Amino acid sequence: MRQLQFETSWDRALADQDRQNIKRIFNETKHLKDSAIFCSPIREAINHNEDLLVTVLVHNCTDHLFTFMNTRLLYSIGGEVIADKVFTLPALTIPPEVSMPWTFIFPKDSYTPQITFENGQLEILKRLEDYQEGIIT
Repeated sequence: MRQLQFETSWDRALADQDRQNIKRIFNETKHLKDSAIFCSPIREAINHNEDLLVTVLVHNCTDHLFTFMNTRLLYSIGGEVIADKVFTLPALTIPPEVSMPWTFIFPKDSYTPQITFENGQLEILKRLEDYQEGIIT
């Protein structure tokens, strides 16, 4: 059964209300039977630099450690791709059967401006390494 974990800096800095919201989302999704990596949306925002911030709960339903090394992410709303970026995040390592929150930052030039960014979906594209390691079949 999957467990919820917080990266150390998140664990220290997370407000109680945000922590409760993440726990609620985790409890609603932890029983989903999936054999891959997928994301549950938490929130979207635009920061002072006009970057798009997409906060999700990343679920690693595999029996392999998952890292974000040259990993392409797409953020879509209603099936339309709004943002597209390749991420290499050494600090983000998700153990097997663990869900962990994270905020992905799409710089201003990597997304299409919208009236609202709500109700979007973050997709982790398949990587060659995933096939080689047997994470994705």
